Formats: sequence, C-alpha cells, structure tokens
Amino acid sequence: MNEKAVREIKAYMARCDESIKAASELLVNSHFDFAASRAYYAVFYASSALLLNEGLEFKKHSGVIAAVHQKFIKTNKINQQYGKDLNWLFELRSVGDYGLIVHVGKDEAEEAIKIAKSYVAVVKKIITHNGS
Repeated sequence: MNEKAVREIKAYMARCDESIKAASELLVNSHFDFAASRAYYAVFYASSALLLNEGLEFKKHSGVIAAVHQKFIKTNKINQQYGKDLNWLFELRSVGDYGLIVHVGKDEAEEAIKIAKSYVAVVKKIITHNGS
C-alpha cells in the first residue's frame, strides 16, 4: 500500500472519532437528527477506510455500502448484523438530514451512536491487523 493511501486511511479514521464525538455532543444537546447523521458519517468514514485498505475507492455512498456488503458482510469478515445496521444508519441519516416532518428520536439517535462506536471498533481491529 502506498504512503498516500496510508495517510488517507488514518485521516478517515480520525474523522470517525471526530464524528462520534460530535454525535455524542449533539445528542446531549437534544439535536437528535444531527446526532444520527454524524453517527452515520462515522460509519461511512470507517467503511471508506476499510475499503481503501483493500485498495478500493468509491465516490458515492451507495458504492461504499454495496462494496462493504460484498467484500465484508457476505464473506463473514464482519458480522452480518453490521450490514443491517449500515443500511439502517443510511436510512436514518436521510431522515436526519432531509426529514421535514419526520425526525429522529432520542432512542434512535442513541442506538445510532452505539452502533457507530461498535462498527468503528471492528474496523479499527481489521485495519490494524492488516498493518495500516
């Protein structure tokens, strides 16, 4: 893996940590829509780092999600529940970012952050194990 890819993976992982921190702060201040969105982005950044660690890059969220399913969920490298969680977080982020009438509730935002923390921890183990 080239030095640029290693730097980008580290930057993605730093964004994960920042996003989880922001999500937690937003939750405390009852900004549930935005907390859920930040939790999703933590997972998105982690997924992007995970794929880059495999030499894969995608421009669209749908491409990242599909590739995680294909390379990690279907092959059981990551627990299948995370595939469901990834899909749910993507949908929840849409509500949080674009919902005009429907909003993310406190329980959903809390669950989103819990999932994000768990998913990011799994990705960190995989990336560390692979030497990045």
